[in-house]
Amino acid sequence: MQFTNPQAEQFYIMLRETYKKSFLNKKELSQEMNISTSSIDLYLSKGQGLPNYKKLGTAKNAKVVFNIIDVAEFLSQTIKVA
Repeated sequence: MQFTNPQAEQFYIMLRETYKKSFLNKKELSQEMNISTSSIDLYLSKGQGLPNYKKLGTAKNAKVVFNIIDVAEFLSQTIKVA
């Protein structure tokens, strides 16, 4: 698997060890981004400010999941490391 930078790979490893699965739900993503699930919903409605996601179904309130590879890439590009 190819990552765009070393930080993305570190985020990926940490996420895999923490969640032991390939996808995060909105609550888990909100914890990783340190924002509320309401903010996640707002970003989803705007279609921006989040990693790539999959909507499982066509209903308005269908479950949304985020691939941890995409989450790792997103976090590595948005979080500044001192």
